Amino acid sequence: MAGQETTSALETRLRDDIREAQRAHDQLRMDALRLAVNAFHLEEVARTDKDHKAFRQPLTETDRIAMLDKQIKQREEAAALYRQAGRTELVEKETREAELLRAYMPAKMTDDEVRAVVSGLIAQHGKVFNVVIKLAQQETKGRAEGKRVAEIVREMVS
Repeated sequence: MAGQETTSALETRLRDDIREAQRAHDQLRMDALRLAVNAFHLEEVARTDKDHKAFRQPLTETDRIAMLDKQIKQREEAAALYRQAGRTELVEKETREAELLRAYMPAKMTDDEVRAVVSGLIAQHGKVFNVVIKLAQQETKGRAEGKRVAEIVREMVS
């Protein structure tokens, strides 16, 4: 929460790397990492609003990874738009920022690892697609592409 100190390995690593980027005078890296840490802070503040779906719930490592993944996707989309507009300097900036942030993401799960998670969920909850897909998406969030997880669940449930 905003007033509550929650320790996160990812956030600690980001903050340490911001200090390192400041010492190295690497403005692009510093800005990208600051935006990521700021996104975490804004989400913590948003969770103090009683209308928020995760009201008073602390930000988890999975939440932080999902937010980082979202920021990477935003930068990739921005790079694509800049590419269409012929703004090569901005394409390079957005692409570099996405690569910087991607280094903080956990390794992506292989299809076999996703299948193992899904088969465990099927064993626990049965072959109900809606139940299994929801749980599988939560368990693989940030570590596997949602579309691919859905394909594997659909294949294993049917």
